Amino acid sequence: MLTRTPKPRRDDIEELDPQEALVCTMVMMAAADGHGISDREIGVMSALVQTLPIFQGFESERLDVATDTAIKLLRDEEGLAVMGELVRTALEPRLRETAYGLACEVVAASREHGESTLRMLELVMLELELDPLVAAAIERGTRARYQPLRRIPG
Repeated sequence: MLTRTPKPRRDDIEELDPQEALVCTMVMMAAADGHGISDREIGVMSALVQTLPIFQGFESERLDVATDTAIKLLRDEEGLAVMGELVRTALEPRLRETAYGLACEVVAASREHGESTLRMLELVMLELELDPLVAAAIERGTRARYQPLRRIPG
């Protein structure tokens, strides 16, 4: 007999620390297309957590917990709003820009930019209360880093 697990509620998750909030933002973006998280997205998220100074001291057990929290919230119909509130509350304004930059990294790494992914990116920008010009600059910087090298025929 299958038992239904209770839906996560705001009361179930007291708060996120800044590092957990950043991980949740990346997972939210990776899952935005509804096709699951690709190996490439997992690799990019893992590399970011392992190399960026913001994640110094962040242990793999906490990564698993933050990822599981994000996935549980995304399965709930109100989970997206709850996650947005948790992430925004956990991050001071300068770290909200970092969160948006990480979200853009995951989108760029996926190489697939469907309508649902772009809507999610816009939702992240709004939830983080970012200035649209700042968001555009972050997006442009990410796009510049992920430009493919194309040979000119000739």
